[in-house]
Amino acid sequence: MSDQRAQFNALHQSGCFVLPNPWDIGGARRLQKLGFKAIASSSAAAAWTLGKADGELTLDEALDHLRLLCGAVDLPVNADFEAGFADDPDGVARNVTLAVGTGVAGLSIEDRTGSELYAMALAVERIRAARAAIDATGEQVVLVARTEGFLVGRTDLASTIERLTAFAEAGADCLYAPGVRALSDIRQIVEAVAPKPVNVLLTTTDAALAELAEVGVRRVSVGGALAGRAWRAFDAAAEMLARDGRLPPIA
Repeated sequence: MSDQRAQFNALHQSGCFVLPNPWDIGGARRLQKLGFKAIASSSAAAAWTLGKADGELTLDEALDHLRLLCGAVDLPVNADFEAGFADDPDGVARNVTLAVGTGVAGLSIEDRTGSELYAMALAVERIRAARAAIDATGEQVVLVARTEGFLVGRTDLASTIERLTAFAEAGADCLYAPGVRALSDIRQIVEAVAPKPVNVLLTTTDAALAELAEVGVRRVSVGGALAGRAWRAFDAAAEMLARDGRLPPIA
């Protein structure tokens, strides 16, 4: 566990790495065989495996899912820990401690509650509480602070950068604003929080991986994209089976 955490911290020091998001043991092991250096959970993908929608996971279900991924591979695992499964900073701290206990090498905390963002002061206190909780464990777990403004229609870049810089000052190790599409905006985020690393969601930007690396993005994740594609293929095959009594050919 300590080796994976040290490896994950090292990945954030230079270069740019891809952080794919599997949802089961088989997918995690396939990604390890392909040579990826770390993986991340996806709250959406985890929820779909239980027949739920994104955002419907319970804390216990999320923790069980993290234990499953951490036990599946020798790679560092970053947890999509949603909003920490609590509104108040003390609750976030308590749950972050539980997440660290699953073996994760990193975890993210969002500033979103439903379709709104937490007030700035509370959002910062939640990140500060998560930082203190990780530090109290004595473990080298990377804290990722996410601002969800671009996903809820609050697309003012200045406000997004204000939140990210405040989260960095509150102790976040890595900053993340999913939904930012323009490469020029991503560059501004990277420059604003430097030298701390930035994560970008590949599915919500028009930029290619090489372009993201060129502007200084440290890590790139795919969220629920792999799971979404797998489920769409499943649905198409199942619909053909129900309708025509046959299956599409296996490529």
